[in-house]
Amino acid sequence: MRDDTLRRRAAMILPRPEEKAAYVRAMFTGIAPTYDRLNRLMSLGLDRQWRRWAVVHARVRPGDRALDVATGTGDIAFALARRVGPEGEVVGVDFSEGMLSLAGAKARESGIADHVRFQWADALDLPFGEGEFDAATVGFAGRNVTDLPRFFSEMRRVVRPGGRVVHLEISRPKLPIFRTLFQLYFYHLVPLIEGRLAGSRDAYTYLPNSLTLFPGVDELVQIMADAGLREVRAYPLLFGTITIHVGVVP
Repeated sequence: MRDDTLRRRAAMILPRPEEKAAYVRAMFTGIAPTYDRLNRLMSLGLDRQWRRWAVVHARVRPGDRALDVATGTGDIAFALARRVGPEGEVVGVDFSEGMLSLAGAKARESGIADHVRFQWADALDLPFGEGEFDAATVGFAGRNVTDLPRFFSEMRRVVRPGGRVVHLEISRPKLPIFRTLFQLYFYHLVPLIEGRLAGSRDAYTYLPNSLTLFPGVDELVQIMADAGLREVRAYPLLFGTITIHVGVVP
């Protein structure tokens, strides 16, 4: 499918900018109970490895303090916690109460609730002071915010100088053969299969279409740099269908 056709379709499907935050919050609360299971299915079980790679790029060490923004059910936060150890601390924030509830339950079941905590927060107005964290991460949530420059500026603000901001997200592959296969899977099979299993066709129609209007890999590098991050790099995974962006706080 041509890119311009995808963009026209996405513009018709996606909520208007002024409605997006409320729509996304309600959507993720609604799909929270099936979110982890469907992530495993949609990624063929690879999503946990991608999250671990994002945490590797955060370069946190034992005793560090890390922030996971739009934490969802907490998988990146838990991977960070294994890196910082019991002497460190991980804070996961989200604005979906349903996701936070599940993340807290998973933390208690894992026995690490004493050094991983979850709280409600708006990613565009983080309730933390400057330089409170050694790193900030976000996974598969950049497409859902309404102001990307402010989003990255907020993460940069709360990370100390020399710390890292890490962004993990689905991306559009550049090679034509992989791009065609990706579009078939992501725009057609995912909404059909995942929507039925989740009982929410709207959610799994929104999710792929939100990528259509999301900045490309190179454009996102520039957005992060404009937000004040330095040495911004992009690391493609799985033939360019997943990308980890990393920036350093000056």
